[in-house]
Amino acid sequence: MQDFKSEDQHPLQLVEADDLEDEDVSFESIDKLIAQGINAGDVKKLQDAGIYTCNGLMMHTKKSLTSIKGLSEAKVDKICEAAEKLVNCGYYTGSEVLLKRKAVVRITTGSQALDELLGGGIETLSITEAFGEFRSGKTQLAHTLCVSTQLPTTMHGGNGKVAYIDTEGTFRPDRIVPIAERFGMDPNAVLDNIIYARAYTYEHQYNLLLGLAAKMAEEPFRLLIVDSVIALFRVDFTGRGELAERQQKLAQMLSRLIKIAEEFNVAVYMTNQVIADPGGGVFISDPKKPAGGHVLAHAATIRLMFRKGKGEQRVCKVFDAPNLPEAEAISFHTSLNTCLNKNTKEIGEYH
Repeated sequence: MQDFKSEDQHPLQLVEADDLEDEDVSFESIDKLIAQGINAGDVKKLQDAGIYTCNGLMMHTKKSLTSIKGLSEAKVDKICEAAEKLVNCGYYTGSEVLLKRKAVVRITTGSQALDELLGGGIETLSITEAFGEFRSGKTQLAHTLCVSTQLPTTMHGGNGKVAYIDTEGTFRPDRIVPIAERFGMDPNAVLDNIIYARAYTYEHQYNLLLGLAAKMAEEPFRLLIVDSVIALFRVDFTGRGELAERQQKLAQMLSRLIKIAEEFNVAVYMTNQVIADPGGGVFISDPKKPAGGHVLAHAATIRLMFRKGKGEQRVCKVFDAPNLPEAEAISFHTSLNTCLNKNTKEIGEYH
């Protein structure tokens, strides 16, 4: 497995926002609307509503903006007109899109082979979903990403901070310490660069996402983890009678995650649970499917399926991705022989 430790073993330091190059800043601050003739008080109302960038402003409907206290339709029209002068929300050429794609940062998973499977690691500007049954490695990968995201980009990291929303109480800061030491980083500094929140209801979970905009507009974040995205929805909505409302609320949550990823150029890594599929038939050896239905399936950019293998083996399969072939990676203990087919790569332990 690739060794990411620094040669001199000195603790790695995160580059501050002021030290980042201009090209790394992917958004226009909402404060720039003042120079376009927008009243400072109206800008403050937008910030109070969780809108801190012009890019984020253009992702809201006028209906949602007029629902903000103190903003009339006339004011909203004027604000949107000013924002359009700062942000291009129209068409781009394919060449321009290719150039914008160069801003994508791929964050290492800590395993060279798994990175190869993912085309370099977990991508920013997109949502990566990992689904599987309990103890299949989803949360372990989340803990590793908490550390690897803080590595410099020269070491295949994201050089940014991490936001972690925990819906199941599975985050363990003491687990971060040995992972940080493995990467040759200062565990205390790594923990200080992780902001953590425990969500107890789906509404609380959504409000935590709204509050992230203020932090991400001020500090260099590169990763948002939601572990797990569906758990609270399965608790707060029960029965078929509430299924339609649940899916609608889930769609709003996922839409917010997509907007965060694109607004601040961060990677979103969310874990998902599985449900039994009685209609899978007797010919399917493992009749389980990811929870959340088509709403969640369409929102995720890259879907990874985790499952237990023989003994301590863990299998990660690219279930769906726009630019990756379906392939698998298996984790082995070093004492085991590698027996892989052409579509399977060996990865090290996530932990």
